[in-house]
Amino acid sequence: MGNRPRILWSRQGSNQKNQESLCGKKSTAERNFQKRLSTISHDGRIQSLELGKTIFDFADDLAVEVPTSCGRNGKCHECVVEIISGMEALNAASEPESFLRGNYRLACQAVVERIDTEIHFAPLRRQPRILTLGQNKTHLDLDPMVSRRGLDVLYDGKVIDQYRGYLYGLAIDLGTTTVVIDLVDLETGDSLERLSFENPQRFGGSDVMHRISYDGGSDRGELQKAIVTAINRSIRNLSRAWKFPRRAIYEIIVAGNSSMRDLLFGLDIQSIGQKPYKSLIEHEYLEGKRSSTELNENAWKLGLRAHRETRLYGLPLIGSHVGADAAACLTAIDMASVEGEVVMMVDVGTNTEVVIGNAKRMLAASCPAGPAFEGGVVTY
Repeated sequence: MGNRPRILWSRQGSNQKNQESLCGKKSTAERNFQKRLSTISHDGRIQSLELGKTIFDFADDLAVEVPTSCGRNGKCHECVVEIISGMEALNAASEPESFLRGNYRLACQAVVERIDTEIHFAPLRRQPRILTLGQNKTHLDLDPMVSRRGLDVLYDGKVIDQYRGYLYGLAIDLGTTTVVIDLVDLETGDSLERLSFENPQRFGGSDVMHRISYDGGSDRGELQKAIVTAINRSIRNLSRAWKFPRRAIYEIIVAGNSSMRDLLFGLDIQSIGQKPYKSLIEHEYLEGKRSSTELNENAWKLGLRAHRETRLYGLPLIGSHVGADAAACLTAIDMASVEGEVVMMVDVGTNTEVVIGNAKRMLAASCPAGPAFEGGVVTY
């Protein structure tokens, strides 16, 4: 690259000293700011500056993930980056950036106009604090579809494998903002470990409607690919931590709102974003084409790296945007057994559900609440 100025992006860890020598000595405030940033899962890379390219273009070149849901036209306000140094090499802030202050720019609007100075930028990512502990039920009747008879592992009575000492399943709460994965021993019902992470589909928007719009465009399938990749990464981490092969996972159950659940199964979700706001599965159920709104597919064929015969089971929906996550909540509190008094269940998330009633009758509603209730864009 010779002596041409270079563009760098911020990454914590072993590369920090090298980056400081390239960018010049940083102030304590700058170093502290970098420590607060979440890191990106790519090693720090350096590339020569080019006139006319945006920070987003350089992020693509450097394999740095920057969220967006508007096609990079400045409307979604999601691709915020901090220009740690080199702001003077960029064009003046555009009208879509009027909500930003200080050294913050939209990556899609920040264009390089000078190549006589180095630019050091860092993407911003939310780090929601996630509650992963709960109260276990004192009694639980085990009735998994996967069971063991001697050395035979059976799914619904059919032999699918030979027992290797492990019989595991995954329970997944697939939220719009937060994903929680529970590793469960199918023989004892014990929860062995619980992982949680921010839903990586955020590049398609922070809420359900933006993701429906994104998946209806030219990049359909990218959202499913993102969540499948994240789940596979969790499966790999769990198998390493507990020292079992991935093929020892024989059953995966997922609960989520209608859009998140159907996206994982690779279904078209456009009907959920249009009146009467019902999924294709719900339409088929109402037309008598299926007996339930549940989903049951081969997990391997959907890209999940467990046993080749593992089934991915999507809990049934209630209706419209009131999805399988609300159904799971009702099951957990056993609301159908409540007699006499009227109770209310509230599931507060990016998409919030409220159910009121008892065993005799229940009324359900859903509304968007945004990511703040799950720690998104909240300063602690």
